[in-house]
Amino acid sequence: MKVLPLVILSLACCSCATVKTISPDNNHVQIEHQGKKSYCEEIPRVYSGFSYNICLLNGEPSRRENIGSTFGNVPFFVIDAAFSIVADTIVIPYTAVQQIDKGSINVN
Repeated sequence: MKVLPLVILSLACCSCATVKTISPDNNHVQIEHQGKKSYCEEIPRVYSGFSYNICLLNGEPSRRENIGSTFGNVPFFVIDAAFSIVADTIVIPYTAVQQIDKGSINVN
């Protein structure tokens, strides 16, 4: 029973935005939700996971019939943002140095 919480936490972190942005290929990440791209042009490396989640919500508007499904996914962003804030805080020493060396991460 003690292993179950660790397994659940590991699975939650696998989809965490921090993991996607900690070391992006070519200093670039693709941010889109349901085929709609984000309006964000770049995100900072410090708290990049949380910024990634905010950019997911700041994208092209959905058509009227898709509004229910878009708002239905908001809880996922909230849950992932909570995990991302914790993970981003843990990796601040690494991301602060990367921000100084490489600058912000380009989006789309």
